[in-house]
Amino acid sequence: MASFVFNIALGRVAEFYRRVKANDPANSALVLVAINAGAATDAVMRRYDTLAQLIADVDVVEVTNSGYARKVLTDVELAAFPAPDDTLNRMELSLPAQTWAGVAAGTGWTDIVVCYDPDTTAGTDADLVPLTLFDFVVTPSGADVPMAAGVFFRGNAV
Repeated sequence: MASFVFNIALGRVAEFYRRVKANDPANSALVLVAINAGAATDAVMRRYDTLAQLIADVDVVEVTNSGYARKVLTDVELAAFPAPDDTLNRMELSLPAQTWAGVAAGTGWTDIVVCYDPDTTAGTDADLVPLTLFDFVVTPSGADVPMAAGVFFRGNAV
């Protein structure tokens, strides 16, 4: 597995990040979802247009370990929308560090999916747009699961 942008979000990740940071619409957020991708391939997963479609794949499960919950990042948690890097001709977007506390043994984690939720008060998984997926291999043991801050999206000029 490797990091990738879902087809539905090609050319739109920065737009969704900017919208959440601007709180437009109100209650929009980025949602971090831990999955076990099993035998699913990147080529298949990148074609899904909603989180509901992704986790309906028989090879993909959202983890259910005790201590795990989706992370919802609103405008308050996100860094300011960055200026493009005109020297390297790219745009990088980062996520803040996160910690899942005391995650019990059970399902192994393979990836984190970053989704856009246009309305955290009324949405369902069918409303969440998967933006990116990145490797995040964890074997929970009851300890905290930290995720370092870092780039989750890099758009390069062609």
